[in-house]
Amino acid sequence: MKAWLLDKIGDFDSMHLTDVPDPTPGEGEAILELDYAALNPADKYLAIGQYPAKPRTPHILGRDGIGTIVQIHGSDHGWKVADRAAILRGDVGVSRWGTFAQRVSVPIENLIRIPKGWTDQQASCASLVYMTSYQAYTTWGELPPSLVLVTGASGGVGVASIQLGDAMGHRVIGLSRDQKKWDELIEHGADAIFDPNDKEWRKKLKERVGEKKVDLAIDNIGGSLFNDVLAVMGNHGKISCVGRLAGPVPEFNTASLFFRRLKIGGVAVGEYTNDEAHAAWDAVVNLLNKTGERPLIDQVFAFEELPKAFERLAHGPLGKVLVKIK
Repeated sequence: MKAWLLDKIGDFDSMHLTDVPDPTPGEGEAILELDYAALNPADKYLAIGQYPAKPRTPHILGRDGIGTIVQIHGSDHGWKVADRAAILRGDVGVSRWGTFAQRVSVPIENLIRIPKGWTDQQASCASLVYMTSYQAYTTWGELPPSLVLVTGASGGVGVASIQLGDAMGHRVIGLSRDQKKWDELIEHGADAIFDPNDKEWRKKLKERVGEKKVDLAIDNIGGSLFNDVLAVMGNHGKISCVGRLAGPVPEFNTASLFFRRLKIGGVAVGEYTNDEAHAAWDAVVNLLNKTGERPLIDQVFAFEELPKAFERLAHGPLGKVLVKIK
């Protein structure tokens, strides 16, 4: 089969399209012949060595995908050859070969059905970003209707956080540099969008929400913006840290946490047990069904154009970037 093989961790440019042997299923595994795979920033982080997992090389990246079961090893699991399936977040693309290939071996416990009314493209790209967003909302326990701030609002997790937050009954404010995307983000559930490069955005936020302070921030960006996020948090506010697209956070005064009793926590869906992951995914689908929202697709590239797809991902798409494999 054809696959994009990464020769060396730390050298993203070593990834190349080549022939590799078809996978064979071990006990409790299925082989998916893939139609689509989705890109995630975590794929690039792993490739350049900025991710906790350090798989043996050569390695195939790719965590999300959808396809048809062509082989299966095991019984009494409710799946059969010719079933259509998507991939739930697990070890695929992390410690085992991933979805930037024509076929992939997946533990049966990591297969999910395509939600009713979803397209193949939508189902191919949703599990990682929506479960990440769901964990960002729920990691602190029950959250009553709240004011939520989402940085990097036009990215995969950002869009998911707007959609899920709206379905949960929260008032969601987004930060996005690209004003061309603002109207669409509002259409999908944001109350307002501000430009984080605008020095007046904190003032404009206050004008929008009055004396209300942010109860929960979902931060996909990090970097110097993190200090501005801290500044708009209310008493007992919580910050769910998802990504660091802007790099490390500069030094900040920890006293900014003390008197408002702020809490900062990391989000890592890899820490879900399989049962927890399935429960989170079911909750995501139910929430999206409440509002009729679906994953947003930014652009679909040919399988041979995976490097171009990663370039598109780096330029800040609105929604998900996919490659069409079959």
